[in-house]
This record gives sequence, C-alpha cells and structure tokens, in this order.
Amino acid sequence: MQRNEYQRLYATAHWKRLRALHLSGDPLCAICKQQGYRTVATVVDHIKAHRGDTSLFYDSENLQSLCKLHHDSVKQAEEKGGVVRGCTKDGLPLDPSHRWGGGVESLDSGR
Repeated sequence: MQRNEYQRLYATAHWKRLRALHLSGDPLCAICKQQGYRTVATVVDHIKAHRGDTSLFYDSENLQSLCKLHHDSVKQAEEKGGVVRGCTKDGLPLDPSHRWGGGVESLDSGR
C-alpha cells in the first residue's frame, strides 16, 4: 500500500479515539523522557512503521507519545537510517546498539 493510500487511516474515527486515549494516558514525549526532560507530547507515533498494515496501525502496543520536534527529526531519521540519535543528560547514547551501550554500568564495571 502506498503512503498516500494509507493516509486515510489518520482521518478515521477509530484512529482519532485511539490517539486521544493514548495521549491522555501517556502525555509526555518518550524521547524527551529518555533524555531526562518533561515535554508535552502532541504526536502519537507508530513505533514500528505500519506502512498501511491496519493491525499495526491500530495496535495500542505499537504507539508512543512524541513531541513534534522529535517526531519530525529524530524519529524520521531513525526510520530512514536505522540509528537512534540523541543522548541522555549524562551524555550516554539512546541507541541500544551503540558501542557505548550499557551506559554507566559498562563504564564502572572496571573499577
């Protein structure tokens, strides 16, 4: 299914109810929270791209709350390049596959 063909899903009453329910239950941006910030989310993002698959599109387990900045930048770059960009307040990468993954534990393990 082409992108313009599944855009219609975003106009359905089912999606609008699911989106509102999700934001009311999880009102903060997931990426900002990982970075140690509290930012109100305005976008409900599909964690795994649905590409028109309605079972993924309406799956509440496949949704996350994001601020518009992170949805339009970090998330789009991740979908195109497969890399999670950004870091925590401590400077540790958010990407779980980054070579510095493990954060503080891996740095302190040699002590």
